[in-house]
Amino acid sequence: MSIRYIGSKARLINDILPVVGEPGPKSGKFVDAFCGTGVVAEAAARSGWAIRLNDHLLSAVTLAHSRVMSGRSAVFDSLGGYDKAVAKLNEAESVRGFIWREYSPASKHHAGVARMYFTESNAARIDGIRSKIAAWRGAAKISQVEERLLVADLLLATNRVANIAGTYGCYLSHWSPQSQESLTLHARELFPRPVDVQTSVSDVMDLGVEADDLVYLDPPYTKRQYAAYYHVLETITCGDQPTVGGITGLRPWQEKASDFCYRSRALRALLQLVENLPARRVLISYSDEGHVDLAPLKEGLSRIGNLSVMPLKEVGRYRPNRAASKAGKAVNEFLLIVDRSFAGSKGAVSK
Repeated sequence: MSIRYIGSKARLINDILPVVGEPGPKSGKFVDAFCGTGVVAEAAARSGWAIRLNDHLLSAVTLAHSRVMSGRSAVFDSLGGYDKAVAKLNEAESVRGFIWREYSPASKHHAGVARMYFTESNAARIDGIRSKIAAWRGAAKISQVEERLLVADLLLATNRVANIAGTYGCYLSHWSPQSQESLTLHARELFPRPVDVQTSVSDVMDLGVEADDLVYLDPPYTKRQYAAYYHVLETITCGDQPTVGGITGLRPWQEKASDFCYRSRALRALLQLVENLPARRVLISYSDEGHVDLAPLKEGLSRIGNLSVMPLKEVGRYRPNRAASKAGKAVNEFLLIVDRSFAGSKGAVSK
């Protein structure tokens, strides 16, 4: 994956996976409730777990789902196979559509600001390829799973030529070298075997899970709202034309604002979520960069079940700009394990 996603656990997966382990004969699904791009869920799938992917962004679920698609689930019979489908998309005609109009310098003509997310040629290629995928789906030439895979491939190609520092919260004022390259899709190596996978795009508070499921929570740690930071990818995924405005062309995102991103709400929201989950085991990724201090979080979780705190390691802080770089070099990551498998397990904390 070529998307630098805030809070990605790519550098921690070897520390988290031993705790996840392999599923037992009575195990339910591995539920990645804030799946992001699906790094942890993919690792769980490779260990044999059936998985459930959830996020409030369709773009995140699309990227995560694409990680665990096998050749048996994405056949592309009508197009001659996956490789040929990608080749056909690379040959698609450019279209001066919504992305070209709103997220390239062409926006200057109607919005009064030249939004430099993409060159005009790359933006038109995005529109053309996305329109082709939608046409194939509308004509039943591809399945929903195949459509999702191709959209994910487009998102990766888009990100490779995006004129950004890391997220879509803003664009660069000068064209970066990679932004001037031509957008090209690449066929990926698909997952080696079929995976039992379910997906949902819903508020995590409404997520239904079973007692035997292993739930993994990687909530937002800071004020960064993912719906705003990845709005362009969400628009490409949805294939819609929302009313956008301002210098950055934000799509409406307030309805997807997360309580976990507000210092005054984050602790209560996280404890409420864990307490209301029927799963007997819940894993929580957290860092000392978060709004919530670990002490009150540990105190609250210990009242819900038997709590173990596993220090992981320091990782480089997300640095989209110079100011962020000066704010800190690294953050300490932790994995908190809440276990309600045994009666009378509340109130214990182990390190």
